[in-house]
Amino acid sequence: MSCLRQLLYPSEEDLYKLVRFLVERLSESSEGGRLADVNDVIGRRKAKGDKSERHWEESTRKLDENGADIDIQKIGGNLDDLRLISEVMDSLNSETGHAFVSKPCDVNIIPQEKDEMTVDDESRSSTREFNNGRQTNVLSLKDSIAEPLVAGQDAPRGEETAIQGDDKDPLVFEKKVASSGEQSSKIRNETQTQCQEKVFLEEVIAKASDLHHLEEELEMLKAAAEMAFNNQHPVDFYLEQLKEKVDTRKHHLVELKSQWEVLKKPLEEEKEGLQQILYANVPQGQEKLQKLRELELEKQSFLSDIEKREDELSKLSTDLEKQPKVASRKSYIERIKEITKNSRKQDADIERILKDTRELQLESNSIQERLHRTYAVVDEMVFREAKKDTVGKQAYRLLTSIHESFEQISEKIMATDRIRREVAQREKKLAAIASRSLNIDKLQADLDVIKRENEHLENWL
Repeated sequence: MSCLRQLLYPSEEDLYKLVRFLVERLSESSEGGRLADVNDVIGRRKAKGDKSERHWEESTRKLDENGADIDIQKIGGNLDDLRLISEVMDSLNSETGHAFVSKPCDVNIIPQEKDEMTVDDESRSSTREFNNGRQTNVLSLKDSIAEPLVAGQDAPRGEETAIQGDDKDPLVFEKKVASSGEQSSKIRNETQTQCQEKVFLEEVIAKASDLHHLEEELEMLKAAAEMAFNNQHPVDFYLEQLKEKVDTRKHHLVELKSQWEVLKKPLEEEKEGLQQILYANVPQGQEKLQKLRELELEKQSFLSDIEKREDELSKLSTDLEKQPKVASRKSYIERIKEITKNSRKQDADIERILKDTRELQLESNSIQERLHRTYAVVDEMVFREAKKDTVGKQAYRLLTSIHESFEQISEKIMATDRIRREVAQREKKLAAIASRSLNIDKLQADLDVIKRENEHLENWL
């Protein structure tokens, strides 16, 4: 009877609070991959044990005083509801376990420290809902109620079994809660280990791929070093080998492409036949199939154009490589700039030389005028003395001879200067002629052509 009273008028608030809290958190973990840690709930359960026992005794006393009549059919219905709820909870627990196993590494665990006021509020609302609708999910109440109901048929032993069940119920529930906490901790540890293993495997795979790439690069560098330091074969030999390999690969790709074209035609025909059979009775499908075929034709045309352009590009690139390399426009511009700079320098030098020559010419003219004046003065003085004395006559003769000799010397100096300039010009012409390469064979061929033309003209005349 006490167990039935416990079912109809639950007074152990903390028990139902804990059950409600655990069921809600388990349901949330099955949906979102979260699990509530119930260790703090067990601690609060032990702290409030006295309060629940007092409330339990008051509720049983009230039921004894009132003497409420229990409907057996109602009890059977409640028992069926509890069985159904327990089955649902078993399924939820199984789904929760699978969710914990398959959940990735970012499983968010509900913190253990939670405000007691919020827990009490949730528990009060949960007990109120349980009393009104009796639809609360009960995790472990089935076992504690089934035995007293079976034993309730014997009136003398019913109260004793109920009292024993009441005494043992909290301990059993605490054990179950502790076992569920251990299971949840085990599941968390397993998920963490699985996540760590997964991360470790990913790191190992990434490092292995990096090592493979580095090994390939090392092999390529070794091969390049061997080619560079090999004195038996030049670099051009290895380049030719690489070109031959590239050509063979291209030829092989062309052959594979031709084979694929041969195999592709029957497959495409079979595909078209299946599509026609599939969309034969569907007008919309036929329209879509027609559009798809048009798009495929456009795609093929675009691909063919791209292939043609690629072939043209490859041919033009090969022709460009074969053509002799001509200096770029930039080099011509640089050369023009250098020539202009040199011409400006030459103009400045020419102007400076002309200025110097003008100054020298002026100086030479002034010296000549001075010389003529001095000569005229000396000539007059010596001529006057020559009339008086014979010594003066000899001096006059010497003066005239000196004057004539100086004139001859100046003329010879001018002539030598002129000859030196002509010699320098001839040397420049000879150097230019020597720098030119005279092709005798070409000259002979040109001469033969001229002779043949002359003979042809003579015969024509």
